[in-house]
Amino acid sequence: MSTESRGISRRTALGRIAAAAAFGATSLIASAQTTPSATVQAKPPAGRLRQSLSRWTSKEPLPALCKRIKSIGFTGLDLVHTDEWDAVNDSGLVVSMGYPTRREPFIQTGFNDPAHHALLLKELEATIPLARRAGVKNLITMFGNRTPGIDTQQAIDNCVAGLSKIAPYAAENGITICVELLNSKVDHHGYQGDSTAFGVAVMKGIGSPSVKLLYDIYHMQIMEGDVIRTIRDNIQWIGHFHTGGVPGRHEINGTQELNYHAIAAAIADLHYDGFIAHEFMPTRSDPFESFAEAVGICTV
Repeated sequence: MSTESRGISRRTALGRIAAAAAFGATSLIASAQTTPSATVQAKPPAGRLRQSLSRWTSKEPLPALCKRIKSIGFTGLDLVHTDEWDAVNDSGLVVSMGYPTRREPFIQTGFNDPAHHALLLKELEATIPLARRAGVKNLITMFGNRTPGIDTQQAIDNCVAGLSKIAPYAAENGITICVELLNSKVDHHGYQGDSTAFGVAVMKGIGSPSVKLLYDIYHMQIMEGDVIRTIRDNIQWIGHFHTGGVPGRHEINGTQELNYHAIAAAIADLHYDGFIAHEFMPTRSDPFESFAEAVGICTV
């Protein structure tokens, strides 16, 4: 068989994988296994959504990771630290979400407690101009873990007060601060921003298009479900999406309970122009098969 014929065979197999993934037909995927190099030969159709991959989901060195995910249809890399931004940009990908710091603990320290405001504002103020120069449009921050003596309404008011201080500077530099919704039931016990209602109350209080929610579909399915209707009702407050299979935070295919193809179509129908970032732990020996499958599922 000629080299050209082998190339066509690979592309055909990949097309079948993407199509099967889009409709949850995992049996076809299993029967169309390819080598790691073949997995990244062809891009699926671009679709209406921009898709990125969370950096932490792969142990691949950054330059190689960027090259491989770009070849399978990703246009961005998510949750990237400042010292990695240039490498991502040089690869032709977009940094779809940047970190303002490498500080730990990161998730637990949020705007719900005014004792953290000085630290958080200092980090964001330092990173916003770097993001502007690097073309990074989104920076992540957190609501934080619950603090004894601060009730829910006080926590909302604290978030509004703190984030309202950084909103004008973010707007001036063309940056959106995205505050993540996480589950407190399985992964992040004690986290305060564990419901869409809490997040939306904060967004309404701030009233700035430069501060929005990072709606993590995996986390919100665990906490409240009703994902598509919730997204439709609150899309004006959402600036970014994360994915993950429920339960387990693995592949987003037919092995888990969410219909991600339908969710992606619902988001696209709302004329959403941000990124949907895949943030799951692959179970396959070749994780790039799972990454390519995810792109196919969310190509709508």
